[in-house]
Amino acid sequence: MRLVFMGTPDFSVSVLNELVDAGHEIACVYSQPARPAGRGKKPRPSPVQKRAEELGLQIRTPLNFKDAAEREAFADLNAEAAVVVAYGLILPQAILDAPTRGCFNIHASLLPRWRGAAPIQRAIMAGDAKTGVCIMQMEAGLDTGPVLMRAETAITASDTAATLHDRLADMGAELMVEALAKIDTLTPVIQPSEGMTYAAKIDKAEAKIDWTRPAVEVDRLIRGIAPFPGAWFELNGERVKVLLSELVAGNGPAGVALDDTLTIACGGGAVRLLRVQKAGKGPQPADVFLLGTKVPAGTVLQ
Repeated sequence: MRLVFMGTPDFSVSVLNELVDAGHEIACVYSQPARPAGRGKKPRPSPVQKRAEELGLQIRTPLNFKDAAEREAFADLNAEAAVVVAYGLILPQAILDAPTRGCFNIHASLLPRWRGAAPIQRAIMAGDAKTGVCIMQMEAGLDTGPVLMRAETAITASDTAATLHDRLADMGAELMVEALAKIDTLTPVIQPSEGMTYAAKIDKAEAKIDWTRPAVEVDRLIRGIAPFPGAWFELNGERVKVLLSELVAGNGPAGVALDDTLTIACGGGAVRLLRVQKAGKGPQPADVFLLGTKVPAGTVLQ
């Protein structure tokens, strides 16, 4: 099939690879423009742009589709379908209507649960037992289109946003290839209105750990936003990011270390911090971190 691919972050790259491997013709790849990054703030192309360049594919990076010339350029590609995966722009109706078979999106949740920007993180933070991916036929509303196919996966007690991201990316890539192969036989299923939730973008203000919250909520926060932006606390005036934790038995004043292995009391129960990162340093297992930074029982984390 002659396709346009539209995506930006790492989550989208595996889908692009699968479509190419499946033999689809990629007429053009669309991605967000390069953004300033790193210490030098030099423009850095998106992961999708870098992969498209490696594959020798035509790529376009418009700021938006307000310009009639951009909409005409898209229509002139004469694509049968567009595959949209975490592209980062709301597509106007003219773009949605241009491909002869329509535009199809991979969304990383079991719609209608977790429409919006951060479905992976919000599913973990809410304590959902499962999540998945949906192949959705796009329409003007935010993640409101009918669903063609879906696949589920359990959310385990050790899943972080990173591990779940990678698993869902692989699932979505395989499911999209399958959906395109069956496109003439699939029946779109309208999303029910019941059970709709909105996955708001993660605000950095949410990342500071509130030790007065129940341990189960603290653990979900830590895992749900690891590695970015990463939950954090202050120790001796220094910020420490937490990338992995687990629920353990224990009680005490909120934010106080219960032993010398980073078991921290919460508003109810306790968590053990398993992987941490000091500002300007790399991630470390807790036992390695504790070799250089002692956190004895009774230490108060802010």
